[in-house]
Amino acid sequence: MVAVLTGDIINSRESDTPKWLQKLKAVLTTYGNTPTQWELFRGDSFQLVTMPQDALKAALHIKAVMKQNKKLDVRIAIGLGAETHRAQRITESNGPAYVNSGEAFEALGKQTLAINSNDDHNDQKLNLMLSLALLTANTWSSTVAEVITATIEHPKKTQKELATLLGKSQSSISEALKRGGYDEIMNLNNYYQNLIATL
Repeated sequence: MVAVLTGDIINSRESDTPKWLQKLKAVLTTYGNTPTQWELFRGDSFQLVTMPQDALKAALHIKAVMKQNKKLDVRIAIGLGAETHRAQRITESNGPAYVNSGEAFEALGKQTLAINSNDDHNDQKLNLMLSLALLTANTWSSTVAEVITATIEHPKKTQKELATLLGKSQSSISEALKRGGYDEIMNLNNYYQNLIATL
């Protein structure tokens, strides 16, 4: 089983493209190589294939990176399933995971993150939890997004070390993580990982 993330950047034309594009490429590179594991297409769309247990964290990581620019956000659909054909380019690979990702992306509407594994019972639970988590994540300020990005990228660093890294006070790091619902969202990620381990 693999996870396929299909996404696009919201308000991509309202911002400095080279700057956000560079950040998007950098975050995607932490999850694999292009073009076999990730690829950009249509200017502001992307696809990424990763291990199922990493998929939700990757989606939240991408969201945090993009929301450091207050004009931007991202829509992402996670498809879980088999990969029946891996090509030299991810956009030419195929299988149920790709189909599930594409179908979930087409059905996103105003929702900015959804999961489709073809298991209606689990998908319904996860998507309900995601919609609640997004009430917070969709409102991340650029400061909160920066702190959450750094915390995801440096999971072993203490708040004091993160404060030094970002040139902020420890109290501002703590406050940003609290405002961004970081602990609760990571609890959701843990729940997701435990759930898909049983699929």
